[in-house]
Amino acid sequence: MNSTARILAVLDELLTEVGPEERGALWQLAEQGRELDANLVRLPPDAEVGEHQEDVLDVLLVVIAGSGRVVAGGDVLNLAPTTVVWLPRTSRRALAAGPDGLAYLTVHRRRPGLNIKPSVHASVAHEGGEGPCMLDRVCPECGRLSPDPAPVFCSRCGERFPEG
Repeated sequence: MNSTARILAVLDELLTEVGPEERGALWQLAEQGRELDANLVRLPPDAEVGEHQEDVLDVLLVVIAGSGRVVAGGDVLNLAPTTVVWLPRTSRRALAAGPDGLAYLTVHRRRPGLNIKPSVHASVAHEGGEGPCMLDRVCPECGRLSPDPAPVFCSRCGERFPEG
């Protein structure tokens, strides 16, 4: 484990390197031995991250650039640069970017190891064979497996899942 403090990213520089229509995670904390996860996420103008729920982790969302809103528990929270929002675990939330897009940093405790729960069709297991493929639940942008059996948006990076 490296215990030396250092600059990992300059967020303004990362944002100027991408076009206004760029969407998804632009940067992720990837240091070995870390206890935190952090992501710089960019939504283009008027883009949305559909309603989702994080069951395990509290998330701190810090707006870096642009504007938008979070809808959480029926409340609409307006977002502007330097706004900090706490999204407690189990809360349902949706994000919408304003006309200039939205760039935000999410910070949370490092995600625990993936626990795949038995399918609701576990009774079929005694008949042999392999379980169903879950590739349709893996985010094409960041690789996170969604707990939702029919995901629309990734709860980590906001990428829309392919339809079909």
